[in-house]
Amino acid sequence: MEKKQIIRSYCHQFRLSGMSAGLDQTLREAEKGTISFLDYTIQLLQAEATHRQQKEAQRRLVTARLPKTCDLNNYDYTVENGLAKSRLIQLRELDWLDQLYNIILMGPSGTGKTLIASGLCNDAVQKGYKAYFRTMDDIINMLKLKDFTRSSKAEYKRLMNANLIVIDDIMLFPIEKQQAIALFNMINQIYEKTAFIITTNKSPSQWAQMLDDEVLATALLDRLLFHCEVISLSGKSFRIKNQKTIFNQNEQN
Repeated sequence: MEKKQIIRSYCHQFRLSGMSAGLDQTLREAEKGTISFLDYTIQLLQAEATHRQQKEAQRRLVTARLPKTCDLNNYDYTVENGLAKSRLIQLRELDWLDQLYNIILMGPSGTGKTLIASGLCNDAVQKGYKAYFRTMDDIINMLKLKDFTRSSKAEYKRLMNANLIVIDDIMLFPIEKQQAIALFNMINQIYEKTAFIITTNKSPSQWAQMLDDEVLATALLDRLLFHCEVISLSGKSFRIKNQKTIFNQNEQN
């Protein structure tokens, strides 16, 4: 067997696919005498480390389950929704995440709540945090099934160890009492070690109506508002403002 093939065989055995991929280039440089034996070894190890970092970053992106539009590098700062450019830039630095601050984005539909929340989650994922984007329905369904299905149990464990959890559209619809208690128990277990971003079009006073329990709503808000920045967004819906038509723009009535 060719020596290079033997090396690849060992790489496969020890799951060193990054090292295997970088082998040819490193060998060419070594044969030209442009690198030392020590540099040759370092270069192979660097290739493996880079490969593993890329795979881990991809895995984090998959498990984060971000919406398609989540890149704040393309954010339109001309949109008037009450959030100043300087504040969004400061939020993107993620100092609040390290300090375990929560962010509540509150406002009517179409004012950018989900885009900002998912964008900050994307920033966190790119920087190596365990960050996850979930809708309220995702969370409720997971809590319903975590004691019955393996996937929901794994999802619950994943969220229990998160650095950041985004809950999109919380309290959009009324929640059954049993699920409301399960949601409170989940947040109560991790609110001092996990940061949250919450998007909602309901004011805190309306949460009690959605839960049909003022005491439970107060207890839930108490956890989320502990170390929290509430950002109120306003303005017209971006989606309605930029509504597209299937008809020719020049068509006359």
